Amino acid sequence: MKYSSVIAALATLSQGLGTRETGCCFHLDAFGDPSGPVVQLDDGQNRIEQDGLPEGQYCLTADGGLTDAKGRGCILTPPTTQWQCDAGASPTPGFSITSDGTLSYHDDTTFYACPSNGNKDFNIYDQPVENQQGCVPIWLQADNCQATPPAPEPTPPPPTSKCPRDLPAVGDYEFPHLIIPIDSANPKTCYGTQYNGSAHGTISSIFNFDIPTSTQGKTCSIQFLFPEQSTLETSAYTYSGDGVFKFAILNGPASEWTTFETSPKVVTDYGSFSLSPGNAYDIASIPCPAGQAIGIWFHTTGNGVLDFFQDYNPCPIGVYVVPK
Repeated sequence: MKYSSVIAALATLSQGLGTRETGCCFHLDAFGDPSGPVVQLDDGQNRIEQDGLPEGQYCLTADGGLTDAKGRGCILTPPTTQWQCDAGASPTPGFSITSDGTLSYHDDTTFYACPSNGNKDFNIYDQPVENQQGCVPIWLQADNCQATPPAPEPTPPPPTSKCPRDLPAVGDYEFPHLIIPIDSANPKTCYGTQYNGSAHGTISSIFNFDIPTSTQGKTCSIQFLFPEQSTLETSAYTYSGDGVFKFAILNGPASEWTTFETSPKVVTDYGSFSLSPGNAYDIASIPCPAGQAIGIWFHTTGNGVLDFFQDYNPCPIGVYVVPK
């Protein structure tokens, strides 16, 4: 399966999720496994889980570059894309910080931690290092410089039925053909296909959709339907916490053997949504990738908990793709 056409179509839709406030400075914490504060060697290499080193401080430049506390330019060194800060170097542009404080590079918030010379500490990369074992995806959280959050979603119009939104006729919408849970706390564990979508703590879910060739030239609406528990006939869900969840589209679908470590990379992060029962949410509209398979990642960065049985019976609940 080739995904280049999907990525090209979606790249044009990347949202302006980040801020580039010149001179704003911050520290970073890594989330995933490994995790902890980002520290610096004397030579400017940025590390995770190395004891006895000072915490790094980074400042944004006008074009989205980063400098460290010593004024060194932070770069992605070729060919490995290791992130380090070198004296006399011009900072690599394109960095920003999202409204929830996540560091991104060209609107992609996934970085990679790879072992340093077989040690227990890790270097940071934009891409996994070819032929190196132990590289895992991580996310970097800043303690300052967050972008201004987007305006709240408008209040959904009153539903025309007891459901927050009805699905079109069978054949006019896409149901996920595979739902795969992954766990950042157990990055090598494969859980296989499930009927439930889950997002809580370190658990998240990837939804696969096969987009028919008949959708060529159409727009595909990614939707999340979240009815009241009392309106469900053959489904149920568990919901608690702050209700804030995130959606992103990946550079390919998951397989039955996908783990957190092997999960596809984020192409477009659609940001945070405050989900509450009784509502329908329009996550994004994209050019339909006709004849392709896509993966949609559902996860949380706070204390939200949502576990639901994906079901199209009244009232429909879950993630759907509707060509228009």
